[in-house]
Amino acid sequence: MKRRVLLVDDEMSILLVLKTVLEINGFDVDTATSAFEGKRRIKQYEYEMVITDMRMENDAAGVEVIAYARTAPYKPAVALLTAFPIAEDDWQGMGADEMLVKPMQTQILLAQIEALLVTHQDKKQSAAALKRPVKKAAKKAAKKPAVKKSTKKAPAKKASKKPVKKAARKSPPKKKPSARKTVKKSAAKKKSGR
Repeated sequence: MKRRVLLVDDEMSILLVLKTVLEINGFDVDTATSAFEGKRRIKQYEYEMVITDMRMENDAAGVEVIAYARTAPYKPAVALLTAFPIAEDDWQGMGADEMLVKPMQTQILLAQIEALLVTHQDKKQSAAALKRPVKKAAKKAAKKPAVKKSTKKAPAKKASKKPVKKAARKSPPKKKPSARKTVKKSAAKKKSGR
């Protein structure tokens, strides 16, 4: 099965050369000469890869194609094709997976495209594998009946019928008056005349 690629470039000579090289090497290639046409094709067909020039009808045309390709449900690999290389952070920030610099040797171009397709496919499979357990867990949760919380109050504990034994109160032992107190009381009685 041939892998389908979309080439978007407003320079016909580059577009035709790249199309021929890719078709000779087993790719099914569609072309577009503007961002508008490229976005229309991305919407109509599914591609494994979208390769777009940076500057076409305006300086941001390539960025528009990349952004549109990123919203496609089939998630194609996206490469930025440019004669004016930019920093890696810049093209990655635009959403591209790879930057291809033109003109380039055919073998280098093919090696970069093959490597990108393999890497992109691995990422898609990893993402799909991560989603599977989540989906399975969601299905299992949907199948299990929901646990209903009881609105009834728990019955109060009944009082025991056994009589509660009260501790017997003992009055504190009476203290015997000390000898000193006894002497004082006796002296006080004698003075008062009793």
